Amino acid sequence: MTPELTILVLATLLWSLQFLLYLAVGHGKMDLSHAMGPRDTPLEKPDVCGRLHRALANHTEGLVLFAIAALVVTYADKGSGITAAFSALYLIARVLYVPAYAFGWTPWRTIIWMVGFLATNFLLVWALI
Repeated sequence: MTPELTILVLATLLWSLQFLLYLAVGHGKMDLSHAMGPRDTPLEKPDVCGRLHRALANHTEGLVLFAIAALVVTYADKGSGITAAFSALYLIARVLYVPAYAFGWTPWRTIIWMVGFLATNFLLVWALI
């Protein structure tokens, strides 16, 4: 397996861990009857629980873009040490993003997000060269 695909698997496992963390933090703090219902109105997610939910949603969006980048680099046979390094940079940024969002590290949360976003876009541009 290429380094880019390995990091894609690790980033996906991170998503799963974030989801479990969100559930664990929110346990007992949210109205379960509302959560299991049709959700016609937004469900209140208090404090850290809400921030973890938003971090998870952000990771979902970023993971789609990174998956495309990792697959394109791999299948275009454009992988190299530099693409492996930028893939690792993406994963490190995503790992750091969780506590940055959960604990409200301003402006670090945005800077960390930007690092992951730029690393992903670097991979996409690299695949075109």
